[in-house]
Amino acid sequence: MKRDQLHFNRRTVLQTAAGLSLAGLAGCLTGGDETGDGTTTANDDSGGQGVLNRVAVEGTSLVVELGSVSEVDQVNLIQPNGELFGRREVAAGVRQVSFEIGTAYDPGEYRVLAVQGEDTVDETSLDIRPELEIVDVGLFRNNPDKPWDEVYGESETDRTKNSEAYVEVRNTGNGPDAVVELRFSGDIPHLAEHYEGSGLHGTDQVVVPPEDRTDLFSSTFSFGPKLGDEGMGCSTDENQGEFTVSIESMVTGRDITKTFGVTYSGSEEMLDCDIEISAP
Repeated sequence: MKRDQLHFNRRTVLQTAAGLSLAGLAGCLTGGDETGDGTTTANDDSGGQGVLNRVAVEGTSLVVELGSVSEVDQVNLIQPNGELFGRREVAAGVRQVSFEIGTAYDPGEYRVLAVQGEDTVDETSLDIRPELEIVDVGLFRNNPDKPWDEVYGESETDRTKNSEAYVEVRNTGNGPDAVVELRFSGDIPHLAEHYEGSGLHGTDQVVVPPEDRTDLFSSTFSFGPKLGDEGMGCSTDENQGEFTVSIESMVTGRDITKTFGVTYSGSEEMLDCDIEISAP
């Protein structure tokens, strides 16, 4: 599966921003209110006549909506560490500007300043943080309606697809993130002693926008034929165990894990094995 991977080079932005004058960052400041969905609106909207009417993350961008009668020369975005993240000039008649924050930003409180001349005429802030969680894991044999052919190619056999898994992840935060690593451990047939690459099929990262979910597809044959004496295989009776799925967040660098129960039965061969996965 081809996914649009949006990359953001924060170093380049900071180098560009370093040469900009910080004049206009000080002045008379007004605040805003943050709503429950991670959107900040002005304290006094006045029917769309405010200066900073709305600040929100959409996809991998921070979007700033200006009021219909606001006179603003530029909008500045300040990082949690107090440094300038970026600056957008506002032409006459423009009512929206955006900053591409990508998935290489520092989570925390970002300040948005509306500047006219040398004065800051309005300011608001938004705390931007992702929150990844593992929702589900499944196999081709139990979930044939997933886009397996699109991901692995129609030429691949069911034996190959039976060996792989998908992991559904959700971002409940208000900031974008990317999964850069997918790992399986525990009672699985194919234990990879040394992982190569991200463990994600065909990519090094998968972007997960805020308040969205996506499927990650594995590249490690975790449910393929058993390797030697290691790993848990199938049985005509029943083998029961647990395995753990681990993903790594690009923004926070944290590992997020979830453990699932698993039962292998009905055959001595993994190709014909009945595999039942259950949430803890």
